[in-house]
Amino acid sequence: MNILSPQWTLLTGIALSLFLQNSEVQNSAKKWSAQLLQLSVILLGASLNFNSVLNQGCDWAIVTFLSILFVFLLGHLGRKLLTVDYKQGLLITMGTAICGGSAIGALAPVIKADTMAITVSIGVVFLLNAVAVFLFPFIGNIFELTQEQFGLWSALAIHDTSSVVAASAVFGSRALEIATTVKLIRALWIIPVTLFFSFYSRGADKGKITIPWFIGGFLLVSMAFTFGDISGSYKAIVSDLAKTGFAVTLFLIGLTFDLKKIKHVGLRPLLLGASLWVIISSISLILIKFYVSST
Repeated sequence: MNILSPQWTLLTGIALSLFLQNSEVQNSAKKWSAQLLQLSVILLGASLNFNSVLNQGCDWAIVTFLSILFVFLLGHLGRKLLTVDYKQGLLITMGTAICGGSAIGALAPVIKADTMAITVSIGVVFLLNAVAVFLFPFIGNIFELTQEQFGLWSALAIHDTSSVVAASAVFGSRALEIATTVKLIRALWIIPVTLFFSFYSRGADKGKITIPWFIGGFLLVSMAFTFGDISGSYKAIVSDLAKTGFAVTLFLIGLTFDLKKIKHVGLRPLLLGASLWVIISSISLILIKFYVSST
C-alpha cells in the first residue's frame, strides 16, 4: 500500500483526529492545509501545457456555468421542499455548486450566516467529500471511464479541490491534469456568484469577497514551464512535489475532522446536500460518458 495515496492519507488523518478533538493541532492543521493546497495547485502547473490549459478552460467555462446554475435551481427547490433554513440551504448549495468549503467561506460573511449555518454546511460538505474520494474511482472503473472522462466528471461533481485532486490522482495522472484544470475554472465562479449575492441576497454585507488568487499562480507556472527553457528533470521534480503536497494536504484535512460539526448536521440539511450531490453526479456522469466518448 502506498502511504502517500490520497485515500490512505485522508483516512489516516481522520483516524488521528479522533484523539485530537478541539486541540491546537487541529487549528494548525486547518491553517496549513489551506496554504499547502494552494501551493500544491500552483506547483501542479508545471506538469500542464499552458495551451492545453487555455483550450480546456475555454471549452468548459460554459459547461461549469450551466452546472452551477442547475445546482442553484435544484438547491432552491430542495430547500423549499425539505424546509431547510435559508442560509444553511444556500451555503450547502454554494458548496455543492462551486468549491466546497472555500465557496462556503466566501459566501458566509456576505449573507451574514451564523455559526450554526456555517457548521452544518461545512459538516455536510466534509462528509460527502470524504465519501467521494473512495467512491468516485470505484464508480469510474465500473463504468470504464477513460482518464479524460473521469477527470471531467470529478471536476464537475466533487465539492472541494482537495477531494477532486485526491479522487483523480487515484484514477491516473491524465485524469489529475484534466480534473485540476477544469476544477480551477469552476472555482473561479466564486467571484461572480459571491458578487451577485453581495448585491441581491438578504442581509448582504458588501465587500467581503474571497478571491482564489492562487489560480493565477497556477497559470503562471504553467506558462513558465511551457514557454521557458526549463529542463524536463526540473519539471518532474516540481510535479512530484505537487503530488506529495496534495497527499500531505489530505492528511491535514483529515486531522481537521470535527465530531461536533458532524453531530450538528441534521437529517434535512444532509438530505439536501446528498440529493444535490447525487443528482449532479449522476447527470454529469451520463452526459460525459456519452458526449466525451464521441468526441
